[in-house]
Order: sequence, then structure tokens, then C-alpha cells
Amino acid sequence: MNVYQIFERVGREKPLVHHITNYVTIYDCANITRVFGALPVMAHAKEESADMAAIASSLVLNIGTLTPDLVKSMILAGQSANRKGIPVVLDAVGVGATRLRDDAAAELLESIRIDVVKGNASEIARLAGVDVKTRGVESAKVEADLEQIAKKLALEKKATVVITGKVDIVTDGRKTFLVKNGHEMMGKIVGTGCMAASVIGAFVAVEKDHPLACAAALSVYGIAAELAAKKSRGPGSFKENLFDEVYNLNREKIEGMSKIEEKTA
Repeated sequence: MNVYQIFERVGREKPLVHHITNYVTIYDCANITRVFGALPVMAHAKEESADMAAIASSLVLNIGTLTPDLVKSMILAGQSANRKGIPVVLDAVGVGATRLRDDAAAELLESIRIDVVKGNASEIARLAGVDVKTRGVESAKVEADLEQIAKKLALEKKATVVITGKVDIVTDGRKTFLVKNGHEMMGKIVGTGCMAASVIGAFVAVEKDHPLACAAALSVYGIAAELAAKKSRGPGSFKENLFDEVYNLNREKIEGMSKIEEKTA
């Protein structure tokens, strides 16, 4: 597995990543996409979402600040992305917290071919049918085997499933990666999860092996967080340093620090 090669391709190919995303974190998502070398665009209106997806390299859908009109726009964009054959990433923010979010996620998964489903432990567990409640947009404890939950959902939806946490789980139901990069400081600021979906969107735009692309994206993103935490005094400086560390990543840092464990069946 050459994580650096995928990272380098993002910067060289500059994929256009179309977002219909969370209003709280939209600025950060645009920034992290650009710092990685990809091109972000945020087109939420249903009058143009399909047209924008038709010229994009990938589509990221984030239901963090959900409205019924936004779901309609997401479906139009997603169906356009499916026709073009570009990957679609769903960040299932807050699934398990309200009926609107549960219903919206179910509708998106039924109406669109979703290539990557991302969420925290309780969000993914809820999508997989486990009786669990999400605490707003924060993960609740799940009393079950997260790897098995992720594999079950991946096989059911024919998608790559990503559970973010202290150890990130990435699986398509057949092969599984455990990503052990990252830092606890990521949980001290708003937006690191949404930004992770943007990074995934950039990586799957250039790599057809989606589990590999997702694992590489989370590893590289986590490496930058580890480096940023070393020089940060608190959450504010950490966020600023995170962007700088992504910008200054190189082969030596990535190959020396990447922590990905591959598991089969």
C-alpha cells in the first residue's frame, strides 16, 4: 500500500470535489480540500446541484444541518453523480438523534448509489439497524462489535463503510483497514469529522479502490493532526496548525508515520 502515492495524485490531478454540506463547517471543509490540493465547490441549490455534480470528480453529502429542501438537492446531485460514474460520499452526521435525520439518510441510501458511508460509531450502528441514540452529533457508546457492524452495513449497501474514532475502521465487507493515526485534540474542535469526509472525497476521486483510498485519506489527515498537536497550545492554535501541517506533508512524514493495519475476511 503506497499511501503517499494517492496523496500525491490528489495534488497533481486536482479533483473537483462538489459538497452539499454542513453550514457550520462549510468553510473548514472548503479549506481542507484546497490545502490537500483538490478543488472544493459548494453548490446547494437544487436548481444547480445536478449540473455541478456533472462536472465534478466526486460528491460529498453531509446531513449535519439538514432541511427537507437540502435532501432534494442531494438526491438530484447524487443521481447526476451516479450517471457520470463519480464516487458519492455520505457523511451521516447526527443519524440516530432525530427521525428527520434517520429518514433522510435512509432516503439518500435508497435513491442514490452511495460509494462511501461515513459516520461515528453510533451513526453507523443506527444505519445498520442497531437500537442506539446519537447525542446530537456526538457518538454514543455502542455495545457491539463495530467491525462486524461496519462489515454488515457495507455488504448490505454495497459500499465502503467508515467508522471514525480513536481507531478508524474502513471496510467494504471483504477487506478491512484499521487506521491508527490521529490525535485526541481533533475531538476538541468542531468540524474535524466533516473535514475528514472532504478529505475522503478528494482521495476517492483519484483512487478507484475505495477502501484503500479512505484508509489513506484518514491516515494522512491523522498524521497532520499528530504533527499539529505537537506545536499547539490549545484548540485554536491546533486548528491553524492542522492546515499548515497538511500543506507541509511530504513522503518522509507520510511513509514514516502512517499506521494502517489491513485485515482480511
